[in-house]
Amino acid sequence: MLFFLLISSLSFFLLLSKSLPLQPFPSWAKEGRLLSFLFVKEFHLLSLNSVKYVFKSMAAKKHASRIETIEDSNEISVLDLPELALECILGKLSPAGLCNMAGVCRSLRQRCRSDYLWERQMREKWGRVIGKTAERNWHKYLNARNEPSICNSVGKPKRLFGSLSRLCSLSWLKFRLDGSRKLKSPLPDDSIMSWYLSLESGKFWFPAQIYNREQGHVGFMLSCYDAELSYDCNTDTFHAKYPPHGRRTIVMEEGVEWDRIRAPPIDTLAHDLHISDCLHDLHPGDHIEIQWRRNKEYPYGWWYGVVGHLQLCDGNEHFCRCHSSETIILEFNQYTPGSRWRQATINRKDHREEGNETDGFYGGIRKLYSKDEISTWRQLWPADILE
Repeated sequence: MLFFLLISSLSFFLLLSKSLPLQPFPSWAKEGRLLSFLFVKEFHLLSLNSVKYVFKSMAAKKHASRIETIEDSNEISVLDLPELALECILGKLSPAGLCNMAGVCRSLRQRCRSDYLWERQMREKWGRVIGKTAERNWHKYLNARNEPSICNSVGKPKRLFGSLSRLCSLSWLKFRLDGSRKLKSPLPDDSIMSWYLSLESGKFWFPAQIYNREQGHVGFMLSCYDAELSYDCNTDTFHAKYPPHGRRTIVMEEGVEWDRIRAPPIDTLAHDLHISDCLHDLHPGDHIEIQWRRNKEYPYGWWYGVVGHLQLCDGNEHFCRCHSSETIILEFNQYTPGSRWRQATINRKDHREEGNETDGFYGGIRKLYSKDEISTWRQLWPADILE
């Protein structure tokens, strides 16, 4: 009422000033008339915004009353289910289903973001390619992202504070005009759901190992090398970054399939020698992986082979004494007989890194006990014998 009274009074004084035979107004009076006109215009715009806000508030209250009416009815909500039944339903949802369900209400949001539900999602999709090293790198990534940047704050405290103040003001204004009662809670960075979504979006590069690197290049057949991987959800494949070899730059590979990736079975880094703990347990016929690199500047790769018999042994299991010898013969049967890569000899008693610049350097050994690991290597066997 007061608002319309002000508008009417201002309009009356403007008409009166035109009708009365007064002396011409000074220049400052003309400016005052202009200001009064602008003032009326601004009040008119403000009134329209006020009317819009009132109608929005009425619509929101009407919608809330409908919800209360539904809640007061006898219809059963999903939240009325027993705890175990609700947990089983949420456990059957896909990652997209959990994300959609989390937007229904506050109670379901807390449930659908729980680590318990996302542990299963993480295990089913990423468990085979994510190892302990990737988990440690994820926590380092979080710590680095949450640390304040000194370069962005030093020397500009007032400007930074002003930007934050404007941001807070805009957020509060939007909050009030939307009629929201409470802002949506952000996703915790250290949750398993956050980790899953970072992997799915390709934002987080994680360490893993790739069989037959560089699209199965002949020089890397039946080997497995360390790399940094990023997932591409559009193709359901990975981008890979291999560490530089000697003076070479970082090598990139795209379109890496899931069946060529594994989590690192041990925590040994690519340039570190693995300390073998299985040398006294190796017998002819055992399946192994051994570190090998071209020269001292190269990182190690893991190469598949089997333990062979000594030259003087005929392979008869009743008379074989190869397991008691200090010398171990390793065979890489993907190469032709007579190839310098076909066999390697190591010392069982005191094995470190052995080799030279011509034949490369052989490092630590892993004995393969898992049938799945052996089967994976067998599936990667080349169609043709290598030279």
